[in-house]
Amino acid sequence: MRGPRLEFAVGAFLLLALASLLVLALASTNNKWGFGGHSYPLKARFSTIGQLRVSAPVKIGGVVVGQVSDVSLDPQKFDSIVTLSIDERYKDLPSDTSAGIFTAGLLGESYVGLSPGGDIETLKPGDEITLTQSAVDLMQLVGKYMFAGGGTPAAANAKPAAASTSSTPSDAPTEQTP
Repeated sequence: MRGPRLEFAVGAFLLLALASLLVLALASTNNKWGFGGHSYPLKARFSTIGQLRVSAPVKIGGVVVGQVSDVSLDPQKFDSIVTLSIDERYKDLPSDTSAGIFTAGLLGESYVGLSPGGDIETLKPGDEITLTQSAVDLMQLVGKYMFAGGGTPAAANAKPAAASTSSTPSDAPTEQTP
């Protein structure tokens, strides 16, 4: 026969495991319960999107206001077209809003950051954000920094200082005191 303490411990362990799975499920859905809240689409065109993926967050001032709903390639211009699904609460974005692709931290996830402008006109559903800043490729920047400059040391590029014609301290500018 098993004691009641063992049965209680096993039950508590199972409840803890189920609660952990529930927390994991909520974290993986970004607190979206699948009801498909009201949102509207905006498009933005970028030359490079880096590691940006579908369902990446869209932020204004660090606050999540939507997510990336689609990424596609323009067959004529070969630009990346990113479709943003913006929450209906933020429907009055000015038409001169700019969009950029940023990275949270050094190696964190990519997200789209929006900077609202000051125009009176607002973006309508399906409009394109024309002011965009593409993603910065960190590996490309490191490569340019490491391998730029060639083989000349910094000291060889410095020009020699002009020789002073007078070594007397009286020729040096002095501050006059009243």
